[in-house]
Amino acid sequence: MTRKPAIHDPEPHLVTSHGADFFGEDRHLLKELAALAPWASNSVSWNDRQTVAPLVQALEQPVDRTFPADEAARLAELLLKVSRTRHLKPKASALARALADAAARAAADGEPWEWRVESETITQTA
Repeated sequence: MTRKPAIHDPEPHLVTSHGADFFGEDRHLLKELAALAPWASNSVSWNDRQTVAPLVQALEQPVDRTFPADEAARLAELLLKVSRTRHLKPKASALARALADAAARAAADGEPWEWRVESETITQTA
C-alpha cells in the first residue's frame, strides 16, 4: 500500500485584498483561477462577451494589479453571476463567490481591490 506524501511542493498563488481571513486577505491557486476563466466567459451570452472579457483575461493571466473601487464593483457582479452558473462545480463556484465577496468589500469601502501573485520557495539553511 502506497501513501501520498504529506508535504507538497509550494504552488504559485494569488493573494487578494479585502479577503475573509484575519489579515483581510484570501489566497487562491493560480491553476484554479485559470480553470475558472472558461466558466466566466460562458456565463454570459455571446453578445455580452465584451463585458466579461476583462475578468476572463485577469483570471487567465493573473498578475500584480489594482482594480479601482468602481471596477471592483463591476467585477463583483460578474463573479457573482459566474458563481451562480448552473453546471459549475461546487469548488469553482466557491472560488468565484470568494472573489466576488472580496471585490464587493473593496467596492463598499471605496478602496482599490489589490491582487498580488506569490510563489513561495522554501530554502533550507544549514
